[in-house]
Amino acid sequence: MDIRVGFGYDVHRLESGRDFILGGIKIPHHKGALGHSDADVLIHAICDALLGAANLQDIGAHFSDTDPAYKNIDSKILLAKVLALISDKGFAINNIDSTVALQSPKIAPHLAEMKKVLAQTLNIDTERISIKASTTEKLGFEGREEGVSAYAVVLLVRQAH
Repeated sequence: MDIRVGFGYDVHRLESGRDFILGGIKIPHHKGALGHSDADVLIHAICDALLGAANLQDIGAHFSDTDPAYKNIDSKILLAKVLALISDKGFAINNIDSTVALQSPKIAPHLAEMKKVLAQTLNIDTERISIKASTTEKLGFEGREEGVSAYAVVLLVRQAH
Protein backbone atom coordinates (compact mmCIF):
# COMPACT_ATOMS: atom_id res chain seq x y z
CA MET A 1 0.00 0.00 0.00
CA ASP A 2 1.32 3.42 -0.98
CA ILE A 3 0.31 6.10 1.53
CA ARG A 4 1.68 9.61 1.70
CA VAL A 5 1.55 12.35 4.33
CA GLY A 6 1.71 16.00 3.36
CA PHE A 7 2.00 19.17 5.42
CA GLY A 8 0.89 22.64 4.39
CA TYR A 9 1.18 26.10 5.93
CA ASP A 10 0.00 29.50 4.76
CA VAL A 11 -0.26 33.00 6.17
CA HIS A 12 -1.90 36.21 4.98
CA ARG A 13 -1.99 39.74 6.35
CA LEU A 14 -5.40 41.05 7.46
CA GLU A 15 -6.57 44.42 6.09
CA SER A 16 -9.69 46.52 6.56
CA GLY A 17 -12.07 46.69 3.64
CA ARG A 18 -11.48 43.17 2.30
CA ASP A 19 -13.77 40.15 2.38
CA PHE A 20 -12.71 37.45 4.83
CA ILE A 21 -12.78 34.17 2.94
CA LEU A 22 -11.94 31.02 4.88
CA GLY A 23 -12.58 27.41 3.97
CA GLY A 24 -14.36 28.50 0.82
CA ILE A 25 -16.95 30.71 2.52
CA LYS A 26 -17.27 34.40 3.28
CA ILE A 27 -17.26 35.09 7.03
CA PRO A 28 -18.50 38.48 8.28
CA HIS A 29 -15.58 40.43 9.72
CA HIS A 30 -14.21 43.98 9.60
CA LYS A 31 -10.94 42.74 8.09
CA GLY A 32 -10.09 40.32 5.31
CA ALA A 33 -6.97 38.55 4.15
CA LEU A 34 -4.75 40.27 1.60
CA GLY A 35 -3.43 38.22 -1.30
CA HIS A 36 -3.23 37.81 -5.08
CA SER A 37 -6.17 35.39 -5.03
CA ASP A 38 -9.08 35.51 -2.57
CA ALA A 39 -6.41 34.80 0.10
CA ASP A 40 -8.19 31.78 1.60
CA VAL A 41 -5.41 30.74 3.96
CA LEU A 42 -7.07 27.42 4.88
CA ILE A 43 -7.52 26.25 1.30
CA HIS A 44 -3.97 27.33 0.46
CA ALA A 45 -2.55 25.28 3.34
CA ILE A 46 -4.62 22.27 2.23
CA CYS A 47 -3.41 22.70 -1.37
CA ASP A 48 0.21 22.74 -0.22
CA ALA A 49 -0.32 19.66 1.93
CA LEU A 50 -1.92 17.76 -0.97
CA LEU A 51 0.77 18.82 -3.42
CA GLY A 52 3.55 17.97 -0.98
CA ALA A 53 2.16 14.52 -0.27
CA ALA A 54 2.05 13.77 -4.01
CA ASN A 55 5.54 15.27 -4.50
CA LEU A 56 4.19 17.98 -6.82
CA GLN A 57 6.03 21.01 -5.37
CA ASP A 58 3.91 23.77 -3.80
CA ILE A 59 0.97 25.99 -4.66
CA GLY A 60 3.21 28.76 -6.01
CA ALA A 61 4.77 26.40 -8.56
CA HIS A 62 1.33 25.76 -10.06
CA PHE A 63 -0.48 29.07 -9.48
CA SER A 64 1.99 31.95 -9.46
CA ASP A 65 1.05 35.06 -7.51
CA THR A 66 2.37 37.11 -10.42
CA ASP A 67 0.05 35.48 -13.00
CA PRO A 68 -2.92 37.73 -13.77
CA ALA A 69 -5.03 34.62 -14.44
CA TYR A 70 -5.12 33.99 -10.68
CA LYS A 71 -5.83 37.57 -9.58
CA ASN A 72 -8.78 37.44 -7.13
CA ILE A 73 -9.49 33.82 -8.11
CA ASP A 74 -11.75 31.75 -5.89
CA SER A 75 -9.40 29.37 -4.07
CA LYS A 76 -11.92 26.55 -4.45
CA ILE A 77 -10.97 26.57 -8.14
CA LEU A 78 -7.31 26.13 -7.18
CA LEU A 79 -8.26 23.31 -4.80
CA ALA A 80 -10.19 21.52 -7.55
CA LYS A 81 -7.17 21.84 -9.86
CA VAL A 82 -4.91 20.41 -7.13
CA LEU A 83 -7.33 17.52 -6.69
CA ALA A 84 -7.05 16.81 -10.43
CA LEU A 85 -3.24 16.88 -10.19
CA ILE A 86 -3.08 14.38 -7.33
CA SER A 87 -5.77 12.21 -8.94
CA ASP A 88 -3.72 12.09 -12.16
CA LYS A 89 -0.91 10.57 -10.07
CA GLY A 90 -3.34 7.93 -8.77
CA PHE A 91 -3.87 9.38 -5.29
CA ALA A 92 -7.06 9.79 -3.31
CA ILE A 93 -7.56 11.76 -0.10
CA ASN A 94 -7.96 9.66 3.03
CA ASN A 95 -8.27 12.59 5.44
CA ILE A 96 -7.36 16.22 6.15
CA ASP A 97 -6.57 17.69 9.56
CA SER A 98 -6.19 21.46 9.77
CA THR A 99 -5.82 24.30 12.23
CA VAL A 100 -6.49 28.00 11.65
CA ALA A 101 -4.76 30.52 13.93
CA LEU A 102 -6.59 33.82 14.37
CA GLN A 103 -7.83 35.97 17.21
CA SER A 104 -11.11 36.89 15.56
CA PRO A 105 -13.63 36.24 14.17
CA LYS A 106 -14.67 33.08 15.95
CA ILE A 107 -14.98 30.40 13.30
CA ALA A 108 -16.74 27.68 15.32
CA PRO A 109 -20.17 28.77 14.02
CA HIS A 110 -18.89 28.35 10.44
CA LEU A 111 -17.07 25.00 10.69
CA ALA A 112 -19.92 22.83 9.39
CA GLU A 113 -20.39 25.02 6.32
CA MET A 114 -16.64 25.14 5.64
CA LYS A 115 -16.39 21.36 5.89
CA LYS A 116 -19.37 20.96 3.56
CA VAL A 117 -17.88 23.30 0.94
CA LEU A 118 -14.46 21.64 1.13
CA ALA A 119 -15.97 18.15 0.97
CA GLN A 120 -17.99 19.08 -2.12
CA THR A 121 -14.94 20.60 -3.81
CA LEU A 122 -12.80 17.55 -3.02
CA ASN A 123 -15.54 14.97 -3.55
CA ILE A 124 -15.02 13.39 -0.11
CA ASP A 125 -17.18 12.95 2.98
CA THR A 126 -17.18 15.73 5.58
CA GLU A 127 -16.07 13.15 8.16
CA ARG A 128 -12.70 13.09 6.40
CA ILE A 129 -12.10 16.79 7.10
CA SER A 130 -11.12 18.25 10.47
CA ILE A 131 -10.89 22.00 10.99
CA LYS A 132 -9.80 23.42 14.34
CA ALA A 133 -9.01 26.94 15.50
CA SER A 134 -6.63 28.62 17.91
CA THR A 135 -6.70 32.22 19.09
CA THR A 136 -2.98 32.05 20.00
CA GLU A 137 -3.99 33.67 23.29
CA LYS A 138 -3.46 37.15 21.81
CA LEU A 139 0.20 36.36 21.06
CA GLY A 140 1.99 36.94 17.76
CA PHE A 141 0.65 38.50 14.57
CA GLU A 142 -2.50 36.36 14.73
CA GLY A 143 -3.19 37.44 18.30
CA ARG A 144 -2.69 41.09 17.39
CA GLU A 145 -5.16 40.58 14.50
CA GLU A 146 -2.51 41.54 11.95
CA GLY A 147 -2.80 38.25 10.08
CA VAL A 148 -4.18 34.74 9.89
CA SER A 149 -2.36 31.46 9.41
CA ALA A 150 -3.39 27.89 8.72
CA TYR A 151 -1.74 24.49 8.98
CA ALA A 152 -2.90 21.31 7.27
CA VAL A 153 -1.86 17.68 7.26
CA VAL A 154 -3.24 15.23 4.72
CA LEU A 155 -3.04 11.51 4.19
CA LEU A 156 -3.16 10.31 0.60
CA VAL A 157 -3.62 6.73 -0.56
CA ARG A 158 -2.58 5.57 -4.03
CA GLN A 159 -5.46 3.85 -5.73
CA ALA A 160 -4.93 0.25 -6.86
CA HIS A 161 -4.61 -0.05 -10.63
